[in-house]
Amino acid sequence: MTTIPLTSSLIVNSRCDHSRRHAFQFIFSRSQFSVSKSFTRKCRGAKIGVSPNMRFRVHCESKTQELQIRKCSPFLEKTLLSSNGASDSDDWVAVPDIWRYSAEKYGDRVALVDPYHNPPTNMTYKQLEQEILDFSEGLRVIGVKPDEKVALFADNSCRWLVTDQGIMATGAINVVRGSRSSVEELLQIYHHSDSVALAVDSPELFNRIAETFCSKAAMRFVILLWGEKSCLAIDGGEGLPIYNYKEIIDLGRESRQALGDSLAARQKNYQYETINSDDIATLMYTSGTTGNPKGVMLSHKNLLHQIKNLWDIVPAEVGDKFLSMLPPWHAYERACEYFTFTYGVEQVYTTVRNLKEDLRFYQPKYLISVPLVFETLYSGIQKQISTSSAVRKLVALSFIKVSLAYMESKRIYEGIYLTNLKQPPYLVSVLDWLYARFIAALLWPLHVLAKRLVYSKIHSAIGITKAGISGGGSLPLHVDKFFEVLGSVGHPIRHTEFKIVDLDTDEALPPGSKGIVNVRGPQVMKGYYKNPEATKQAVDEAGWLNTGDLGWIAPHHSIGRSRNSGGVIVLEGRIKDTIILSTGENVEPVELEEAAMRSSVIQQIVVVGQDQRRLGGIIVPNKEEMLMLAKKVSIVDADASELSKERMTGLLHEELRKWTSECSFQIGPILVVDDPFTIDGGLMTPTMKIRRDRVLAKYKEQIANMYN
Repeated sequence: MTTIPLTSSLIVNSRCDHSRRHAFQFIFSRSQFSVSKSFTRKCRGAKIGVSPNMRFRVHCESKTQELQIRKCSPFLEKTLLSSNGASDSDDWVAVPDIWRYSAEKYGDRVALVDPYHNPPTNMTYKQLEQEILDFSEGLRVIGVKPDEKVALFADNSCRWLVTDQGIMATGAINVVRGSRSSVEELLQIYHHSDSVALAVDSPELFNRIAETFCSKAAMRFVILLWGEKSCLAIDGGEGLPIYNYKEIIDLGRESRQALGDSLAARQKNYQYETINSDDIATLMYTSGTTGNPKGVMLSHKNLLHQIKNLWDIVPAEVGDKFLSMLPPWHAYERACEYFTFTYGVEQVYTTVRNLKEDLRFYQPKYLISVPLVFETLYSGIQKQISTSSAVRKLVALSFIKVSLAYMESKRIYEGIYLTNLKQPPYLVSVLDWLYARFIAALLWPLHVLAKRLVYSKIHSAIGITKAGISGGGSLPLHVDKFFEVLGSVGHPIRHTEFKIVDLDTDEALPPGSKGIVNVRGPQVMKGYYKNPEATKQAVDEAGWLNTGDLGWIAPHHSIGRSRNSGGVIVLEGRIKDTIILSTGENVEPVELEEAAMRSSVIQQIVVVGQDQRRLGGIIVPNKEEMLMLAKKVSIVDADASELSKERMTGLLHEELRKWTSECSFQIGPILVVDDPFTIDGGLMTPTMKIRRDRVLAKYKEQIANMYN
């Protein structure tokens, strides 16, 4: 038997850096063993055990000592790291670092208001930091380890934020999804992500998923964010530990107090390591409608880039009020929330139901939302105008029309009118500028009057005092113009590159040319979790992400209408199959199309709905099968030779409901077309795949009418 002289105080941990591995090899270079099997050696009154998880312990005869590895956010918990000789740098390395910075800078200012949960919650920046620290420590107490995955299935609230940041601060990875997802989708995400535990929004959600999860998922514990454990369908007595939010907070507070009281005990029992900026912070899954949702791996570095650079777009100031209503598992809402808290804002959580009232009551400086919300605001304004007296209606519509004309002329002479055309001749440009300037000067007095008589009331009704920020999809043109937006996504934020490439050759195109938008920068994801093939398709070796968007970059002109718009990014749809509704929901249409194609009466179908409230469909029917079905259900006589389009449409709706009832989304309006999609017609590829972009382009007007 080989004897290795060890003292009872020696602890070897193989989860270490390169230098420690060398030390490990030196110590055990004279021994032969396999890390896949357990073994023991007796030496000088102690025995050493090696287990498959590569953690080595030295056991004294009387007691066991284990040095537990803990990861922490270096600036948030720098007092823990200082004892290990770590740097006292104030730089943000991990997302939770922002809370120490904000607590020190904004202190007793109100950070968030959550009025619609029970109990209603207000927190200052100091309180929010302490809540996150307590929750994070509570997670460590119940056994959450660095790099483990914890599923967070919940909707937007102050406790979602604390849970999200508490998980991150332990060095663990949260896996996020909302409560509206199907049980099957949530289970698939839980399994695919290798989650070990679950934080759930409410008793209602847990009771809906409990039977499936308890029988098919391995859960170490469950945390209930809102509501009472007494309302759950099962309890911890069945072998599954269940904690409520307050219990985690209390456990963490007690543990932090004990650690603070005994520095020696802390150093003896724990080894603290810093979270790395390249560590994965969260897994955010794409739509699961295809049955194969992809887990987007976002690192702390990815998210910190947004936090540090979004001010160029949203110049927030201390004390500004923001309304938050989007699902926080959308990357757009999530990054914006983190960012706003670094500027001392007051965030108010609202809901779709309470949005209108809260806009008027809180008068927020900004509203960050999706196109649907701004469409709703626009529709409400139009409805209010249309229900006014004839005189008021005429005056309001006339003033709005004048203002829109004034703003267009103003954009032209200021050189911010978007166009991808070549630079015009000098004389043409001068004449165009003079004409625009003349029209703007002519309309300016009416525009000023319109602001006082009409727009002031609109602003008061909307309640947004600075600006609305829309993302997650493109605004309809009429809404875009009404809110006086430039018509693009603007210039790239710092450290971000864009290029437009040809659809077929993947070669870079010059400014003004339309193609696929590629982007490269610190915010680009690390890839898809456990899906290297999908990652390779999305991100090339040079770090360019294929966004799937169609667009162009405004060329740099020295004269003309767009002379001050060079480099602006304009998006005009998507080349990928993914459809983004105006609600911000991502839909993969393939599942719906495959389900619909099971019907014998549907020959071809393309699901549409980009930037719309709901999905629609373009359908090529099998007319012979349609006629047979119509006769079978006695819609037409047995000797009928054709079917009217109205009856055909009705039957198709019935077939869609029948075959797509189990899908995550449903198809609303449909467009019935006679001509099949063919290769010769340019609507199919040589491999017989429908070219969605060309179908959408061909039926653009009919699709627009379908949604009117």
